[in-house]
Formats: sequence, structure tokens, C-alpha cells
Amino acid sequence: MRSASAAGAPLGAADVRRDFRQAIVEAEGVDAAQWTPRELRHSFVSLLSDNGVPLEEISRLVGHRSTTVTEIVYRKQIRPVLQGGAVAMDRIFEGDPEP
Repeated sequence: MRSASAAGAPLGAADVRRDFRQAIVEAEGVDAAQWTPRELRHSFVSLLSDNGVPLEEISRLVGHRSTTVTEIVYRKQIRPVLQGGAVAMDRIFEGDPEP
């Protein structure tokens, strides 16, 4: 993908979306018109969360200074990580230390 227009100006959001869609247009099973860099980022967070990556690590990987922004922006995507903590606490207080 390009980092500047033909005239050397910074790319706008529409330019980035267009170039991104052109880059994925031949991807099998993907409707390029439906995807933007934002969906790719959300998918990244979802996959990490679904596979047990800690919230702090997800936050660092997406470039947030703290987990607060990650929790607010990606609330639905990180639910499994937060639920994992709640399940662990339930086990602790029920006296069942085994997962």
C-alpha cells in the first residue's frame, strides 16, 4: 500500500480504505467491499481474546497506553478474556482450584 498520494500528500481515510480493498480483492471468501482496516483490527483483537491472550498484552499490541482504551473500544471483542477472569474467581471462591 502507498504511504502518500502521487503528489506526495498524506493519504486520507478514503485513500487508505481504497488501497486496502484493492490489496484484499483477490482473497478467497472475502468480500473486499465489506472490509476496512478497522474490521481487520477488531478481528485481530477478537482472535487474541478468544485465544486467551491477556488484556494487557492485547492493549500493548494494538498500541494503547493502558488497558482502559482497549476495554472501552473493544468491549465486545474482549469479553472472553474478562469472562475468563470471572470464571477463575468463581472457582477460587467455590474452593475448586482445578480449571
